[in-house]
Amino acid sequence: MNIADCTVPEKILLAAHQLEDEGQSPFSAEALIVASWQKFPKTFGLKGYTESYPDSNKVLSSIMGEKGLTRRGWLVKMGQKLYTLSREGRQAVSRLLQGGEPTTTELTKLSRDQEKFLQGLLNSSALEKYLEDRKRELTFADACGFWGISEGLSGDVIDARMNRVRAQMADFGRLIGPGGTELSNGRAVGLDDISTLTVLHEYLEERFSRHLNLLRTRVGHG
Repeated sequence: MNIADCTVPEKILLAAHQLEDEGQSPFSAEALIVASWQKFPKTFGLKGYTESYPDSNKVLSSIMGEKGLTRRGWLVKMGQKLYTLSREGRQAVSRLLQGGEPTTTELTKLSRDQEKFLQGLLNSSALEKYLEDRKRELTFADACGFWGISEGLSGDVIDARMNRVRAQMADFGRLIGPGGTELSNGRAVGLDDISTLTVLHEYLEERFSRHLNLLRTRVGHG
């Protein structure tokens, strides 16, 4: 494939790859805006000032949004305006640079129960706030929704639910291969997503440890 024939998201992906080659990982949104413009000034230059200034909106809109690079799974958000290439992103870069058609990697098939469990985690308010760098807004209610626990449960049940989340994460980590998996709603899930969910689980468990202990003891004496 001729690089000039690449789509706008693919050009941004190539710029991200260049940043990582230069040792910038994770890289900032601003660095990606400049790198994309320097690599493809005609595509990402500000109208009327193509050679002088980048059009930041053009790059940002391709990173975020429904069809953006993060939603496609090519970029992983690492913090506020910080990104890194995912494994899928690197594979896409390799295909572009080799000029070949996308290689088909076998997708892992999850059971219905596994998919339902994973969907619950991916659609949780806790994950949404975490990915949007709104950690300070996370509440214990968000954490309970993530774990599938409520205030009326006994300490034993709470521990069992928490252990199940931890065990399922480990299972997903082993099950989901290089090709990732695709859920029945069409959403692609890779190992990067499982890694993010695992980090979030540990973060919530640490942040709300006092709340969990109070819940266990209160219910135990109820």
